[in-house]
Amino acid sequence: MSRLGSLRTRLLLAFATLSVLTAVAVAGASYVQSRNLVLQQAQDAAVVSMTTRLETLFPLRDPEPDEAGLREIAGVVTDRETSAVAIHGGARSAGGLDPEVIPGELRLTVSDGRIAWQRVQFGGAPVLMIGTPLLIVGPDGMTEPSGIEVYTARSLLAEQHSIEQLAERAWLIGGVALAVAVAVALLAARGVLRPVRELGDAARRLGEGDLSTRIAVRGSDELAEVGHTFNDTAAQLQRHVERLRAMEADARRFVADVSHELRTPLAAVAAVADILDEDADALPDELGRAARLVSQEAHNLTRLVNDLMEISRFDSGAAALEPDEVDVAEVVRASLRARGFTERVETELPPVTAVVDPRRVDVIVANLVGNALRHGEPPVSVRLTGDAEWVTVEVRDHGPGLDAAVLPHVFDRFYKADAARARSEGSGLGLAIARENAVLHHDGTRRGELTAASAPDGGAVFTLRLPRWAGEREAHA
Repeated sequence: MSRLGSLRTRLLLAFATLSVLTAVAVAGASYVQSRNLVLQQAQDAAVVSMTTRLETLFPLRDPEPDEAGLREIAGVVTDRETSAVAIHGGARSAGGLDPEVIPGELRLTVSDGRIAWQRVQFGGAPVLMIGTPLLIVGPDGMTEPSGIEVYTARSLLAEQHSIEQLAERAWLIGGVALAVAVAVALLAARGVLRPVRELGDAARRLGEGDLSTRIAVRGSDELAEVGHTFNDTAAQLQRHVERLRAMEADARRFVADVSHELRTPLAAVAAVADILDEDADALPDELGRAARLVSQEAHNLTRLVNDLMEISRFDSGAAALEPDEVDVAEVVRASLRARGFTERVETELPPVTAVVDPRRVDVIVANLVGNALRHGEPPVSVRLTGDAEWVTVEVRDHGPGLDAAVLPHVFDRFYKADAARARSEGSGLGLAIARENAVLHHDGTRRGELTAASAPDGGAVFTLRLPRWAGEREAHA
């Protein structure tokens, strides 16, 4: 599994993402709130300071001041951090703030008789500009604009520095929060993934056949519930498998016992049936047919019993390989000759020396060729090849072949592919026994195999592959 797709990575990413989002949200909100508070306090303080200082000028001595009077008014609100300018009509105080840098919106608001302020960038630095009109009290006690406007510009560099420090602290808090979240995520992932890993290892061992596998359950959370469920399921599976194994062992023992017990009476029946078969021609028609039928079925039943006994030996593990160094071509020829197949089969049998079990090769070849002759169509061919590692025997016929639905079941016990190949006789065990004999050949690393396929141009092809030196390597292992 890709590490990027692992549960551990996803947990870490989830915790880290949540931490970053939370830290950004909290730090961002704190930053904005603090920034606005700093600027608001600076703004309020500057406005209060300006209005307080200007109150010292009231009542105005001269509502129509000249340049000197305007300079005196501007000087009241000028200090080390603030520059100012007083404007009356077309006149202005000398020095101080240049009226050209005052925003038009600010001047328009002040000209309407209201105090106003605005933050602007001036010379690459933040500046708070405040403007206020000076009012005079008329004879009737009512206030009215004097036409004098005072503007101040106060640097906000100190406040900007404070805001930058707030931003740095916000980033620092976010980084610390991320580091804490990753540490917490690692601890949480370890706590969550430990039982998950244990559960995965236990499931793997259970799948490999260790039915006694159980996991230690800790706590009472959802993972603990899963652990209890796994243990209960494993226990039930163990009980079911043990019961099935016992039933299978009983079934095998029953088949072996029945086959063994039937063998002796069947031998006697077959002997009598052979005598009846020899005299069948001298008997009346119905008796003759009955005698021949009895003889045929007796031999079929004997073959079935022999096949069942052979299968039971494989199932019980009693089947043993008896390897010998032989010419496989001679073994195949002898098998065909013993069953009268020689004249009916085309052969290509070059000399191939190998260490195999001749009796089991004989059984395999007899089953494959007999199956091809009974259920395929001529010509039936047997081809032998060999290389440094393998011996291969290929048996082919030119019949209808094997249907795709039949191929997965060809070697199943008692399977009869009526739809693909009409079977008039046989136990349905021949190909299963042939494959068991093939698999019995091995050299420690490779095992024999028997496969079936349909030829592209028609017909069925059975291929036997045996390790060439299986017995010799096994003997020296």
